[in-house]
Amino acid sequence: MFKALLVEKSDSGETHASVQTLDDDRLPQGNVTVAVEYSTLNYKDGLCLSSGGGLVRTYPHVPGIDFAGTVESSADPRYRAGDKVVLTGWRVGEVHWGGYATKARVNADWLVPLPDGLTTRQAMAVGTAGFTAMLAVMALEDHGLAPGAGEVLVTGAAGGVGSVAVAILAHLGYPVAAVTGRPSLEPYLTSLGASRIIPREDLAETVKRPLEAETWAGCVDSVGGAMLARVLGQMKYGASVSAVGLAGGAHLPATVIPFLLRGVNLLGIDSVMRPYADRLRAWSRIARDLPMETLDSMVQPATLADLPDLGAAILKGQVQGRVVVDVNS
Repeated sequence: MFKALLVEKSDSGETHASVQTLDDDRLPQGNVTVAVEYSTLNYKDGLCLSSGGGLVRTYPHVPGIDFAGTVESSADPRYRAGDKVVLTGWRVGEVHWGGYATKARVNADWLVPLPDGLTTRQAMAVGTAGFTAMLAVMALEDHGLAPGAGEVLVTGAAGGVGSVAVAILAHLGYPVAAVTGRPSLEPYLTSLGASRIIPREDLAETVKRPLEAETWAGCVDSVGGAMLARVLGQMKYGASVSAVGLAGGAHLPATVIPFLLRGVNLLGIDSVMRPYADRLRAWSRIARDLPMETLDSMVQPATLADLPDLGAAILKGQVQGRVVVDVNS
């Protein structure tokens, strides 16, 4: 038997989530069974906890796109009972039952070993959001960003990806300009290492000029839309933007001028289908370059029963930092 947050859909199309006790034979196919210890909350999870957002194919469903725990049994030689593992992505929690349960059964290819120096709770404080943030920072570095180049901009800075990106960049020695639409969060962002706060309205609208003053040495953007278009015209020569989200919309009202006249790079960051070698590299960097005391300051603890309300809140942009779910509470 195991406990899970099960989302069911009625004949009228409405969904309802509740904590239930299920038999092990309800677990999906897979060659590794994991005793889940912690999960977390992402925007996708908010969608899967409500209407599904087109992500969930069949009901009933167990959401949770991330989890960390201990291998209970394995038919794959790479993992043995007692191994600590982490899972992010691979559409787990969307088309495959996920981490909002005390057990999960998945394919071994989707797992990575828990990095040395991290607990399972810390791994879920990182989760997909922190993993994506590190991929974004690594992409900027791979395209030439180095300390001393100037300010790095982080949009949507108080969200999950933004919070971790601010903390990583500040730890690496970059001056970080954090964009937020919530002035009350300035102390929080400053505590993460942001050197200045930029009100969202300063960048929320496009301008007629395709280029503005060269301002940013790099950018981690989780907003997209008009803000991304505006930021592209403010990048320094040869600088790069890592695009990780679309909280401000999928439409990009931009011109090609920043790419042609300043050599700006727009780097797309996907964390779902990322190859295994990239995952190991990113998790190794997380263990090294994300201060754990800063990570702990971002965490909001939760239980499975808290998730329906928290899922609705994250869809409204009302969740700060990282939610860590103790699935056994």
